[in-house]
Amino acid sequence: MPDAANIKPLTALRFFAAFWVVMYHYWPNLSAALPPAIIGKGYLGVEAFFTLSGFILCHVYLQGFGAGTFRYGDFLWNRMARVYPLHLVTLVGVGLMAAAAGLAGIAVDHNMLAWSALPANLLLVQAWGFAPLAGWNHPSWSISAEWFAYLSFPIFALAAWRLRDRPRVAVCLALALIAALYPAFQALAGSPLTEATIRWGFLRIVPCFAYGCALHALWRSGAVTGRFSGLAACFAGAAVLLAVHFGAPDQIIVMTLGGLIVTLAGMAAAGSRFATQAPLVYLGEISYSTYMICIPWKILAGNAAARLLKIEGEQLPLYAWLAIVLALVPLSAMSYHLIEKPARERMKAWARGWRSRRPATISAG
Repeated sequence: MPDAANIKPLTALRFFAAFWVVMYHYWPNLSAALPPAIIGKGYLGVEAFFTLSGFILCHVYLQGFGAGTFRYGDFLWNRMARVYPLHLVTLVGVGLMAAAAGLAGIAVDHNMLAWSALPANLLLVQAWGFAPLAGWNHPSWSISAEWFAYLSFPIFALAAWRLRDRPRVAVCLALALIAALYPAFQALAGSPLTEATIRWGFLRIVPCFAYGCALHALWRSGAVTGRFSGLAACFAGAAVLLAVHFGAPDQIIVMTLGGLIVTLAGMAAAGSRFATQAPLVYLGEISYSTYMICIPWKILAGNAAARLLKIEGEQLPLYAWLAIVLALVPLSAMSYHLIEKPARERMKAWARGWRSRRPATISAG
């Protein structure tokens, strides 16, 4: 099987998942009308990320877990290096932006500077029910949910390892969990699980992450590789679009998204070059930045455009709206190269330095 860096279609898919979320949040600035079905379901881009996360983390770490070489502390540090620096920068950025707006006499949503929610945001537990309200950079709730999955990864890995030779059983169990949990949550909480953020967001990742782990087992078995994997990916993509268009329940769309993920991975294993082009892969690499800056940029640029154009309300002219949306790409690239990637590399370099000093410290004692 190809290594994690070579599953390029999945990296490219991250970009489309991120922009699906972006369109969902940006649509109200274009039109007050109900969005098209595909945009209206954009919040499910988060479920795509959660499922991809389970798939990729099993791909990178599961073999080491089974062989006994998995180091939990190193794993958590690497995951922290991946998500925390940009989370912290965007949190501070939103705070500074809100403070500057307040000093300038511009009305600011009081939630943006919700000091009571700050400790939970700093500790990445705001999606665990510890934040009293949504504040600061709200999309970071999903990073908190990811952190929950990282902390509990050994549990997922243990189940995935024990079911590695029975991938179809693993997939069926994951599908059963999705099929049962979504309506049960709706009945108990009175709202869909796919709308959970700061109160139950940590629970929202569980079925998707487990599904991603199971799909990885199916992929490793070779069941979705071969000459027909490209055709299967086309069918899987069409299934997602049809499920969205005809208003299928969220859990059905999540299931079809998983089908798309595993068939794209199957294409990569079969040597297909579909969605492996450098521009698409690069957009996938900067997609975390896209996701994390999309709301702060929307607030900043939307308010600036409304003032410059002397517009009342949220709706912007199409040209202004398009300019704001398209600007996300270069801004994401800047965020990736100036903050996300250097900080990640620096944190990993610190870890290498600490590890290299351990033997000397022991011998000195």
